Amino acid sequence: MTAPASSYTFGIEEELFLVDPVSRCAVTRMPKRFLSDCRRELGERIGRELLQSQIEIVSPVFADAAEAAATMTDLRRRLAGIACRHGLRMLAAGTQPLTTWRSQAVSPKQRYERLLDDYQILGLRNLVCGLHVHVGVPESIDRVRVMNRMLPWLPVFLALSASSPFWSRQPTGLHSYRQAAYDEWPRTGIPDAFEDQADYDAFADLLESSGAIESRQSLWWAIRPSHRFPTLEMRIADSCTRLDDALALATLYRCLVHAHAENDALGRSTGSAAMLRRLTDENRWRAKRHGVAADFIDDGGRRRDIAAVLGEAEPWLRRSAEALGVADVLGPVRAILVRGSSADRQLAIYRDARAAGAGRIEALHAVVDWLIAASLPAPGLSRTGRPDDDSGGPRHTEPALAAAP
Repeated sequence: MTAPASSYTFGIEEELFLVDPVSRCAVTRMPKRFLSDCRRELGERIGRELLQSQIEIVSPVFADAAEAAATMTDLRRRLAGIACRHGLRMLAAGTQPLTTWRSQAVSPKQRYERLLDDYQILGLRNLVCGLHVHVGVPESIDRVRVMNRMLPWLPVFLALSASSPFWSRQPTGLHSYRQAAYDEWPRTGIPDAFEDQADYDAFADLLESSGAIESRQSLWWAIRPSHRFPTLEMRIADSCTRLDDALALATLYRCLVHAHAENDALGRSTGSAAMLRRLTDENRWRAKRHGVAADFIDDGGRRRDIAAVLGEAEPWLRRSAEALGVADVLGPVRAILVRGSSADRQLAIYRDARAAGAGRIEALHAVVDWLIAASLPAPGLSRTGRPDDDSGGPRHTEPALAAAP
């Protein structure tokens, strides 16, 4: 079947940290008027998160990439401006390099208080931020069957988004420590290959009726059919420091959903469901560890880097991009491979600072300064989401923030 492009709308959710510009640590408590100011100026586009040091941008429903780029640029810049007025800075990353989880306070919301009561120390240690992308799936197409065939792509999104190489003031040796930390929670990671939506619903109903979970919102897998919207939600990605990276991944994910929904032969594994699940998890580990330098094992035993994976998918990805009116689906993604992820840049800044004689904390200060600067969309960001300068270097630090609206 062929559904109209209008069926494949999309939305973006970005979790961000609020930072003290002097200590460079995430704030312990959100200023009293900060959230009310955000909601007065940005309305329902801003949401609270579990910890008071976190804030979320929730996009409207988008129909095209140019609209998404313009809106998300505006939302990030305006949120950064509100943060500045409250003496704070905003940064996008999977973890906050200098902050320890013991310093954090839970947001005053009944649901979060219930979560903390249920999950105890796991809730306090949830000092991580992610990027979630929703893509609409036509009502006539089974979202879970599409989800099953898209599982092998999840490690690719993790590798491209990796932005959490530090945890609690220490280099972790991983490019995405956020994924390792999030694995502490139940019902996370790679989902099993359910037969179809009915099979998935039966499992969710069982957990709800038994009292194990309050709602399907507590199924926190790396990809899931949304419980609130007719979408397939990708949740594996770290929060992307550069907005253009987040837009590139959202566009790629949208094209992948379209391709797999429109062609039910695409993504079928030659192995069993158990092999598919475990192979995807093996590749997820490789993405956690090595980021964009990872290579992945396919169900035929081949090892391929991300460039090869994208190259093999290019013909059918371009057809979906054309159907959705996307001018260039792979160019912005390949730019990440050339320049490296946020994790690559953070590690380079840290190594350079240490080589120049900086202590560990001083080197992490340099990392956080870059994260704050790079999280603010560049003035030259176009309506296509392509920046004037892809280097992401640490040139725009405090002066760029002072100029925020």
